[in-house]
Amino acid sequence: MNINKTTYADYAEKRAKKSPCLKNCVWAFFVGGGICCGAQGLTTLYQYWGLDKEDAGTTTAVTLVFLAALLTGLGVFDDIAKRAGAGTLVPITGFANAVVSPAIDNKAEGWVLGVGAKIFTVAGPVLLYATLAGAVYGAIYWVWTMI
Repeated sequence: MNINKTTYADYAEKRAKKSPCLKNCVWAFFVGGGICCGAQGLTTLYQYWGLDKEDAGTTTAVTLVFLAALLTGLGVFDDIAKRAGAGTLVPITGFANAVVSPAIDNKAEGWVLGVGAKIFTVAGPVLLYATLAGAVYGAIYWVWTMI
């Protein structure tokens, strides 16, 4: 059977399940907003317990990363993400999930070649670029202030 690209595209489009875009956007909005509201609540709680604003923000970020990594390890995060989509991926929780998921998927290969080698396969390029960009921008700023 010889099918050209146009015929195949028409065939696939007719049989593809339509995505409920509005419903997906609403779920993403409410779940992402809920995560952000929860984070604000944690920040306020940490400030109430005596941390200053900057330390409370840092502690909140660490807490969110920990919770997302824990939920990913327990298999709960993926279930939430299936329904909420980008609502779970946009905040810092998505970054934690991106780091932990490859490590869990490759744990059968061992601690070094599995977990250790695969933990940063998704997030590694982001971390590398951010570190390199920070060093370059810092050097440019340092030279600029010397002039």
